[in-house]
Amino acid sequence: MNVADYIAAYKSQPISHQLLVSLLKEYRRPNDKIHRWLSENRLVALRRGLYLWNSEIIPESFSIANALYGPSYVSCESALAYHGLIPEAVFTVVSMTLNNSKTFTNALGNFEYIKLPFPYYPLGIQYIKLRENQFALLASAEKALFDKVYTTRGIRFRSVESAKVFLLDNMRMNRETLQKLDLAAMESWIAHAQKKDSLRYLIKALEKL
Repeated sequence: MNVADYIAAYKSQPISHQLLVSLLKEYRRPNDKIHRWLSENRLVALRRGLYLWNSEIIPESFSIANALYGPSYVSCESALAYHGLIPEAVFTVVSMTLNNSKTFTNALGNFEYIKLPFPYYPLGIQYIKLRENQFALLASAEKALFDKVYTTRGIRFRSVESAKVFLLDNMRMNRETLQKLDLAAMESWIAHAQKKDSLRYLIKALEKL
């Protein structure tokens, strides 16, 4: 097996520059080889120092999002769509992070990261299997909804009715799915969050569905 074939074994996962260099240790100038593969489109740059071996197997976008910038987990509209709460297709993978907010655009799409504080950040995160050898950290449906309200400027609920309009009219969320949310868990997170009044109105609106 030549080096290219060996590296292709990583085709379902992002490959770091450090790993590539270690796999190319027999080459006097491994960076030259990496640049050649990039120019030949055998490697795809996800960001500086992170690559993907170009093959028919494309990793899941949520797995890419976790690897692209971390620590992070997928949330907001991306997670809401995954959990069946919103009907619209989502074209940017939105994630929460403990680091500074950032955006990336590469051959696989658009990736946005929004900074959250600790201890609110780690609440309600799930580790899910997307398909064989593809896993991701993802917000629960409850946390994704909280994150959407928490991180979106201009969302301030002044009443239960305004929260209900947001859920059913603005976001067009599935009522039956909303009725299954764990409100006790959501209530327990408020102490660690900002926009406490808005989040309380949100929970009260969910109780009345």
